[in-house]
Amino acid sequence: MDCPTEEALIRNKLGGIATVSGMEFNLMQRVLTVVHQNNTLPAVETAIRDLGMSTEPMEASSQGSAPTEAVSKPWWPLALAGVAALGAEIVHWAGLPEWLSGLLALVAITISGVGTFKKGWIALRHGNFNINALMSIAVTGAVLLRQWPEAAMVMVLFTVAELIEAKSLDRARNAIRSLVQLTPEMATVRQANGAWAELPAKAVTIGQIVRVKPGERVALDGVVTAGRSSINQAPITGESLPVDKSAGDSVFAGTINQSGSVEFRVTAESTHSTLARIIHAVEEAQGARAPTQRFVDQFAKIYTPAVFVFAIAVALVPPLLLGGSWQDWVYQALVLLVIACPCALVISTPITIVSGLAAAARHGILIKGGVYLEEGHKLAWLAFDKTGTITHGKPVLTDTVLLDQTDGVDAVRVATSLAARSDHPVSHAIATSGQRNDTVLLDVADFAAIPGRGVLGTVGGVQYQLGNHRLIHELGVCTPPLEARLGELEEQGKTVILLTDGERVLVLFAVADTVKDSSRAAIRALHELGIKTVMLTGDNAHTARAIAAQVQIDEALGDQLPEDKLRAIERYAQTGKVGMVGDGINDAPALARADIGFAMGAAGTDTAIETADVALMDDDLNKIARFVRLSRTTRTVLVQNIALALGIKVVFLVLTLLGMGTMWMAVFADMGASLLVVANALRLVRQ
Repeated sequence: MDCPTEEALIRNKLGGIATVSGMEFNLMQRVLTVVHQNNTLPAVETAIRDLGMSTEPMEASSQGSAPTEAVSKPWWPLALAGVAALGAEIVHWAGLPEWLSGLLALVAITISGVGTFKKGWIALRHGNFNINALMSIAVTGAVLLRQWPEAAMVMVLFTVAELIEAKSLDRARNAIRSLVQLTPEMATVRQANGAWAELPAKAVTIGQIVRVKPGERVALDGVVTAGRSSINQAPITGESLPVDKSAGDSVFAGTINQSGSVEFRVTAESTHSTLARIIHAVEEAQGARAPTQRFVDQFAKIYTPAVFVFAIAVALVPPLLLGGSWQDWVYQALVLLVIACPCALVISTPITIVSGLAAAARHGILIKGGVYLEEGHKLAWLAFDKTGTITHGKPVLTDTVLLDQTDGVDAVRVATSLAARSDHPVSHAIATSGQRNDTVLLDVADFAAIPGRGVLGTVGGVQYQLGNHRLIHELGVCTPPLEARLGELEEQGKTVILLTDGERVLVLFAVADTVKDSSRAAIRALHELGIKTVMLTGDNAHTARAIAAQVQIDEALGDQLPEDKLRAIERYAQTGKVGMVGDGINDAPALARADIGFAMGAAGTDTAIETADVALMDDDLNKIARFVRLSRTTRTVLVQNIALALGIKVVFLVLTLLGMGTMWMAVFADMGASLLVVANALRLVRQ
């Protein structure tokens, strides 16, 4: 089942079976899913065999490997057919006896055309005028008209072209299928007695400990329990540089351990690993028809019967009404039939979409359907969540300012000691900075939290408060100069924490959620593509404007609750296609409403992979610009392929109507166009 020719036959055949309620075709992976009543599978298989095809069940797993490849046929019979066809041509031009030319032609047609005639007869028997039926009619007609050399050469060329097309399509299939081969079949697993043994990856259960040596591929998803190493995660996240891993870090099936030996605890079975979910998502995306493909399929349903009727008219009208030669016009009608086959047109869209999906997956961009790949070029607005998307999502200490110093007291050390006792993210940033500076903590007595304001504690017999702007106002220790200083820092989007002994403010700390290095470049790349940007964040307006200014985002909206983000997306959607970038969970309403929802850092996250339209497997925002560029290239290739498929046919159609068409031209118009669109689409795989 390679192309829509077979799909149409199967769809019509199974559509007449009352117990079959649904069919889903994935031509690129040669997979047909049939929804049928219990105990009726034999009837389905019998119907498919009646079409000259055989069935092979999928493996019962989420990674269900595609059907095995057909055994390669020997090349020598086709070569022999080619020699015979060439011999028929030479005999004809040399003026030798016609019977010799006819004999050589029949040998060539028999050797190369048995499969085509068989498929053509099945198609005609089921009322389907596909390329095999049209080619069978055309070659038979040419033989009846005693066009021996041409009939033989056309059949050989058609068979060769089909073989090349099949090999080209396999390249696109293998771009996805190669993902399955990333995971090793065996894993080194620790046994109950402490020994290590090689076991099939499929037999390893959650919780078992697996060891990976340098140079080996990771067999399953897990969390490192021992060892340190550098792991190449490009197959999953598309990251260009290896990532250092140590205890507590996640590892993914299919990645490559480079330097050290590590042990990890398995967190997902082989059929539910991140890689398995990626493969499943991409295969589902292949099965879904993109808008252009749906249009082309509908167009082909009308186009083929219309051209067949037109070919009959060409064969009958000129001889009957205009006194034309029967032999000449029947020949032109046969040529027209071969030219008219819509195979190149119909295959142009799925091969292009699959090539684009494969290219995206290679770069760690998981696109959940051809519709998103095709529509991505229309994005006018892109909305971003702030925390964890534009910024790292982890506050860090940016400013430390000593304001007043009590004799013999290290105010920074006191503040760090208080912060170390708190679990608030801002206090954690101050404590972490102290750890990096090897600050020795002081003993804190009577420690307590001040809800919404900060903490307090006694150090060296003196009670100190470590808190926010509101706290020092309530304590009455905020002076006009200090107020001005605080205003400047808050305008920069920083959160200010101050240490006071109740009489004066001793030290000031400013904490901020820092911008990712990739964010600036990513926003700049989107602007270069003509896409406007907006940031939607729950933080205050000051912080929103400050962060937006740092990365040059066009607009920023602060104090946004989930329902506010949803309304903002709806408002921007009125001016064009809008995308939303978030974590796939907290921003769910906005992500669902956006024309395209992007989930950040989806590697290892079930929810993000399943809910997002486009999942970025790591936290690199630059991949959104790559997605848009790929979408635009895909759209360009789609247009080129449709123009090629139709344009070539129109040119040869005109030549045929002018009496200049030949069977040779017909084959090049049909199979030549198919090969051109396939080759053009495969350029996307290298993007």
